Amino acid sequence: MTSDDRRIIVEEGLAGRIADIVSPALEQLGYRLVRVRTSQMNGMTLQIMAERPDGTMTIEDCEAVSRGISPVLDVADPISSAYHLEVSSPGIDRPLVRRSDFELWAGHLIKLETNRLLSGRKRFRGRVLSVGDASLRLERDQPAYGEEPVVDIPFDAIGDARLVLTDDLIEASLKAEKAARKGRDTDSGEAEPLN
Repeated sequence: MTSDDRRIIVEEGLAGRIADIVSPALEQLGYRLVRVRTSQMNGMTLQIMAERPDGTMTIEDCEAVSRGISPVLDVADPISSAYHLEVSSPGIDRPLVRRSDFELWAGHLIKLETNRLLSGRKRFRGRVLSVGDASLRLERDQPAYGEEPVVDIPFDAIGDARLVLTDDLIEASLKAEKAARKGRDTDSGEAEPLN
């Protein structure tokens, strides 16, 4: 795993322990972890959000991941009570958890929450202008009077970040998915569908 593929936004507590348990299994299956969440929905729900390295995730992929990580979770037994396992894709308005995510989706509108005050606030909304080794530069969407329109945000200060659903994002996501699918079809020797 390259440094661009390492998650910079990671879970703590029970979700962090589960992430440590399932990450190696996901990698062996050819997927990468996006996020782990636990909730009290339907008793207890464990949500594992994963994707292929190209950013795609089909229903069949979700089923494969579920079958692949269930035995690992059964052996490790990190949750003492009964729970529902839910495997999902990141979706279009996906969480951004890797440096490469911020690079890939630069120019698109994001919401970001920091774990400490930066420029007098913890919540930011804007477009990533550039990504450095330790931080990103964000152009704020509608900054308040007197606020700097551009802010540098260190990666170690990011608590949560996700894309904001826009028409541009939908169009870019559809193009990226089509390109990834075409690449997989070409790699597997399958014929492309006629359009």
